[in-house]
Amino acid sequence: MFDLVGFIPRAVAQGIPLLFGCTGEIITEKSGNLNLGIPGVMYVGAMSGVMGSFFYESSLADPAQFNALLGFLIPVLCCLLGSLLMGLIYCFLTVTLRANQNVTGLALTTFGVGFGNFFGGSLIALTGSDVPSIALGTTSSVFRTTIPVLSGLGWFGEIFFSYGFLAYLAIATALVASQVLLNTRVGLELRAVGESPATADAAGIDITRYKYIATCVGCMIAGLGGLYYVMDYANGVWSNDAFGDRGWLAIALVIFSVWRPTLAIPSSILFGGLYILYLYIPTGSDSAIREIYKMLPYVVTILVLVVSSMRNSRENQPPESLGLPYFREDR
Repeated sequence: MFDLVGFIPRAVAQGIPLLFGCTGEIITEKSGNLNLGIPGVMYVGAMSGVMGSFFYESSLADPAQFNALLGFLIPVLCCLLGSLLMGLIYCFLTVTLRANQNVTGLALTTFGVGFGNFFGGSLIALTGSDVPSIALGTTSSVFRTTIPVLSGLGWFGEIFFSYGFLAYLAIATALVASQVLLNTRVGLELRAVGESPATADAAGIDITRYKYIATCVGCMIAGLGGLYYVMDYANGVWSNDAFGDRGWLAIALVIFSVWRPTLAIPSSILFGGLYILYLYIPTGSDSAIREIYKMLPYVVTILVLVVSSMRNSRENQPPESLGLPYFREDR
């Protein structure tokens, strides 16, 4: 029998990092910047949070001195700072220096993975552990704290209230991002920058400021996805190269959700479910079958891309100037 009650919470937990990454990338792309460095940003965000948590736990003479609030805030702030720096690097190269956005994004992904693996390996060496991983169980228990009482309401509580704070923050962030983009002046001007920066510039909108802010905010949101994966989904255990292709899935999810943060919420859960579907469907010992199941999110994205292209609906298309540098002198 297919265990639906057990499957849905795992699908949601798998999809939350994708939701953070997708929401951040949607905000970034609405400004006209195509940031393919999201996988690297998530890696740096996670590693920054891990370093903050590691040094905080190591500084305590007695584990009983652990402060839950500090244990939560320190890795979150470190994560946001590391992700912000990645966003600033991307903006400096692509907005200020007008470097190619595709090449810059791919370079940031390579840099982010290398950054995470280098410092992850360094922390593992500091612990002297024979196991190639770092365990931050005390900090993880804070991130994985569920809503009291509600999480114990049987199957209803398990499906809707068995998640940590960051899971609900991811959903709230997507909803707020949608409202800002659709119903505020800031969102209107941001979308104008992404669609036609020359027109927006002529209207007095600061193109550089909007691109910087949108990209940096997007990177900070995406970085939280990496932190969630380590502290919540992986129970506080960091292992080098453990992220897999989740960063790329987040970028694919942007296309699947047609650049709408609200659609990214159910889409991320669907992607998360498809990603772990092989665990719930008998595949025997054939690893090739499992890998075929893991391809499902990408196959679905391609199908959506084909259908949306055939319909040629403008509201389902990316921003007009996505990936293109803005030269004011060409206006």
